[in-house]
Amino acid sequence: MSPGGQAAPAFAAVAKVFEENFAARGDVGAALAVVRDGELVVDLWGGTLDAAGTRPWRRDSVVNVWSTTKAVNALCFALLVERGLCAYDDPVTRWWPEFGAHGKDGVTVAMLLSHQAGLCSFTDPAVVEDFYDQPKAAARLAAQAPLWPPGSRSGYHAISIGVLAGELFRRVEGRSLGRFILEELSGPMGLDLSLGLPASEEARRAEMIAPPELATSNMAVDLNPSQVAAYTNPVIEPLLPNTAAWRACELSSANGFSNAQSLARLFGAVAAGGLLSAATLAQATALRISGVDEVLGVPARWGAGFLLNTDGLYGPEPAAFGHSGWGGSFAVVDPVRRVAIAYTMNRMGTDLVGDPRDVALIAALYEDLARA
Repeated sequence: MSPGGQAAPAFAAVAKVFEENFAARGDVGAALAVVRDGELVVDLWGGTLDAAGTRPWRRDSVVNVWSTTKAVNALCFALLVERGLCAYDDPVTRWWPEFGAHGKDGVTVAMLLSHQAGLCSFTDPAVVEDFYDQPKAAARLAAQAPLWPPGSRSGYHAISIGVLAGELFRRVEGRSLGRFILEELSGPMGLDLSLGLPASEEARRAEMIAPPELATSNMAVDLNPSQVAAYTNPVIEPLLPNTAAWRACELSSANGFSNAQSLARLFGAVAAGGLLSAATLAQATALRISGVDEVLGVPARWGAGFLLNTDGLYGPEPAAFGHSGWGGSFAVVDPVRRVAIAYTMNRMGTDLVGDPRDVALIAALYEDLARA
């Protein structure tokens, strides 16, 4: 497979791995981009938008990036802090009084964004459509008792943080997160980035492809109560992005549609010192909680919505941060080297952390950087 696009000669290793991901690691359609010091130095794409191989992946193709969307969510809240509209230590109840029910009145904006609120999903029976009616879902979660004492641990709010953050953002800023992204980021920066996807953009959308072993309905039953809520109430199936209902809603936790070039350009601006002041970025990426996550069951270090580099997940730089998406996508910032890398794809992998494609790409990037 010969990819489209180009890579600067200094980034030959990461470009080679991108090609190898198709030959050796199962990619069907994918894109890779690297921005260094504000310059797009790698912009590659290849494969097809569908499993049948009938629609080629193009430069402006978009795909659901699952939880990589959470990095955009975190950036949007950082912009609110930058503009003085809220502070990370403000209680959520300052804007959303009902949220304080059942002892949640001490939850701050930072605690909510770092998955400490104990609301990793619904505790009474739910179906996925419940997430689509966001005002109702937000009211339901606000009235709910937390699954653990808020602040005592993190427990990944895989989908629910999209509802909770979306409601809080709207109350603070006035616009929905989706509208804010379009008007403040995508439009001004010329990015392919949206929550959900308008029907008019269907021709550019990649079909999500998942192996049978990834089906969440086959998940093991040995789960703690928080995992039961997060993973099974409701079950989130990997092919949901192929449905019109999923694409019609806004979930800043999981239904961002974008491509590697747009994500790398967005976070490349952050890496180069743009969009956020150094002081705000330091607050956004300050460690809020660490340890074995109640829901993920693996060690995690959380900033205010950003996943901080944990056990070398994002390479050798301890200050690296970003977020990864279910199945393999990711966007990572190295603020020390002023670099951002993003990878998007449609064939989902099965690893909870350390997808072989991601590991190989990040390792190759740092090989290139070490030689530069």
